[in-house]
Amino acid sequence: MRRRNLLISFLAAATALVGFASLASAEQRVFTDAAGRKVALPEKITRVMAAGPPASVLLYSVAPDRMVGWVREFKDDEKDFIAAPYRDLPVHGRLTGKGDTANMEAVLAMKPDIILDVGTVNPTYASLADKVQEQTGIPYVLIDGSFANTPKSLREIGELLGEKEQAEKLATYTEAAMARLDKVVAEVPADQRPRVYYGRGPDGLETGLAGSINMEVLSAVGATNVADAAGKGSLANVSLEQILSWNPDVILTLSPKFQKSVLSDPSWAGIKAVKDGRVFRAPALPFGWFDAPPGVNRAIGVSWLTSALYPGKAEIDLKAETRDFYKLFYHVDLTDEQLGKLLADTGPKP
Repeated sequence: MRRRNLLISFLAAATALVGFASLASAEQRVFTDAAGRKVALPEKITRVMAAGPPASVLLYSVAPDRMVGWVREFKDDEKDFIAAPYRDLPVHGRLTGKGDTANMEAVLAMKPDIILDVGTVNPTYASLADKVQEQTGIPYVLIDGSFANTPKSLREIGELLGEKEQAEKLATYTEAAMARLDKVVAEVPADQRPRVYYGRGPDGLETGLAGSINMEVLSAVGATNVADAAGKGSLANVSLEQILSWNPDVILTLSPKFQKSVLSDPSWAGIKAVKDGRVFRAPALPFGWFDAPPGVNRAIGVSWLTSALYPGKAEIDLKAETRDFYKLFYHVDLTDEQLGKLLADTGPKP
């Protein structure tokens, strides 16, 4: 009798386990990410961790209420351009890119339902995704972050998180900006499009090489990256001698310090861009309009850069465009003071 009761108990427990497993399976869905990885996701996703800066911006734009935190701490002037409910979320560090700062303990402590990475998709990033997913047991999704793919990426995130309406608004905005850009560029003969140098950092001697994700917007606006001559790659340091030999028509930067110094430093004085006063600083609050990170934040950079590189050819009300973008993507209503701070000394006049 005792053996029979034990058998019945065992069968009941086994049946319960099978039922639980079936329920768990039913509550999951499989998502094929940009690397072709089949990722089993929970049916309901309420907590999402961004693996790096581009994912962080995209997640904030589409579904800020799902964010578990930021990859870095904001400076005081950056916080003013982030909506109040989200600016003080905890900082968990980054899993990808230069200077990764998050560890597995930090990931687990945030208790995310999934980890989201947006950017370059290659075997290295796919391998990292597999490794983190294996170590933490948390589904890790890779999304193609290339600039041309921005509308598609937005819609994918909207589908993934059940935020289709917001994602569609952002995707439609981006498509309209791209279409307007394409129209302007098509009217400019190839030999009249500018040759551009992008200087990163306070000394301006870091730049993006041919094929760099950081230079995608430049390619999109039909300009030539003079640093293509230095070869293919991502970010790299170059010398002033190289820049002098390239003699760009325009210099772009995010750094106020570099913009100021390059216009007064005799070492740069012989460059055409400096002679012509075409040293433009892209706005960078709370995220860069041209780069830093190379994410969905570049959607507003298209309008700014079109105005800067093709003055008089693009009918863009940059003030109105900026207000619309910040409301739609960053969930903030800009004051006149904030708008002035963003666009001051950035090159093209609003």
